[in-house]
Amino acid sequence: MSKRSEKIAETIHETVSKILCKGLNDPRIGFVTITAVEVTDDLSTARIYFTVIGDDASKKNSEIGLNSAKGYIRKELGRVLTIRYLPEIFFKYDHSQDYGNRIDSILREIDSEHDGDNSKHRK
Repeated sequence: MSKRSEKIAETIHETVSKILCKGLNDPRIGFVTITAVEVTDDLSTARIYFTVIGDDASKKNSEIGLNSAKGYIRKELGRVLTIRYLPEIFFKYDHSQDYGNRIDSILREIDSEHDGDNSKHRK
């Protein structure tokens, strides 16, 4: 990403986070956290990655709710960003946290098995 697109991504991240803190009037949107924003170098597209607490249904509902609120969010971004054309925004669920949690659970499982093997050898 270019320096300009990085600055715009940072501004989008802050602005969307503030909008979500104030709350959107959509019951489908759960407790959402914006994890990252990627803006293309030509500033035409912004991918906004988010996580949400809950099961798969709440993840899907939050994504549907966020995508339905795109117009309002872009309007609010237009008030903050001082660029001629606003990027088209897309919300995507960030699977990296789920992936990290899965790796963590596997490592804990391996560690507990390893501790069990060590206790057998100590006797």
